[in-house]
Amino acid sequence: MSSTELPFVPPATVLPKVAPVRVGEGERLRSVGLPGITLTVRSRPPARGGLPPALYVHGLGGSSQNWSALMEQLEGDVDGEAIDLPGFGDSPPPDDGNYSITAHARAVIRFLDASGRGAVHLFGNSLGGAVSTRVAAVRPDLVRTLTLVSPALPEIRVQRSAVPTGLLALPGVAGLFTRFSRDWTAEQRVRGVTALCYGDPGRVSPEGFQDAVEEMERRLQLPYFWDALTRSARGLVNAYTLGGQHALWRQAERVLAPTLLVYGGRDQLVGFRMAQKAARTFRDSRLLTLPEAGHVAMMEYPETVAGAFREFVADKGTEGARGASGGSVGGSDRRDGSVGPSGEGAPGDGRDAATASGDGADTTIVGS
Repeated sequence: MSSTELPFVPPATVLPKVAPVRVGEGERLRSVGLPGITLTVRSRPPARGGLPPALYVHGLGGSSQNWSALMEQLEGDVDGEAIDLPGFGDSPPPDDGNYSITAHARAVIRFLDASGRGAVHLFGNSLGGAVSTRVAAVRPDLVRTLTLVSPALPEIRVQRSAVPTGLLALPGVAGLFTRFSRDWTAEQRVRGVTALCYGDPGRVSPEGFQDAVEEMERRLQLPYFWDALTRSARGLVNAYTLGGQHALWRQAERVLAPTLLVYGGRDQLVGFRMAQKAARTFRDSRLLTLPEAGHVAMMEYPETVAGAFREFVADKGTEGARGASGGSVGGSDRRDGSVGPSGEGAPGDGRDAATASGDGADTTIVGS
């Protein structure tokens, strides 16, 4: 084995025992075995029966826990489940060691097909946003609506703060970083991740921070932790280089499902300037901008994101339109709802709303 190759990862059947993953109040965890993969699924019992299904897909280095706050906000609106992608959270590595965007999308599709719940409201953040875009493009029958929070779609000019994450994709870098950070405590690592992903790290409660530290300690005991992170980063970078029908922006153009786009003004990983490009590319889209949010708006401002989703679905009618019914509904709906520094308000809450039209799209600025 060359010095640039990643270490051998033992199969899931011989992985060491580690501390159990955290399960929040009202949440349930279960394991689902599928061809070549085993997925851990986090869910909340819906407030009532008959609610439409929803699926949440986390980002690079994240887990289903990233969606807990939003899932709680929406338990009266959808029957929600969040998966740990293979190699992340409590899901073991895939049998074939494939962490490409296509492989992650295949895992999501296999889960949705096996669940038998029909088309879902699909949510994706960062890497999960790229994965969800691909799922919606190739299997429109599985997606009612698509909600993307800071989706990791290709950028020509990457922010400097995002470069270190991208460098993980290079052979040997993960090993160097592991040696460099050998003496870092779990608390130091969590502070670094929080500073990178949150617009205001102060919004993390002491309890939430301690939960994150415990989860970091658990993950660092997993022999495949760096392998999954590195190979997924490499898969994302490789997806950026694909052309033709497999290019992520080309696939975004093919998405039929009504799409809610959420971007944070303080995002250090996905450029805020990409918001308008995304709004132009997804054919039936609405754009919500949160000037004070970072990369994980669903964790920083779950109430605002939930309110925007509710209005979005209500405007589309019933439980949301889906591509399988014959295309997008309602034509273009590119609305930019900017939320002020307090993070309060959402499009349509009736507070200090000003509307101006331009380029054929409605722009709504709410609160300030």
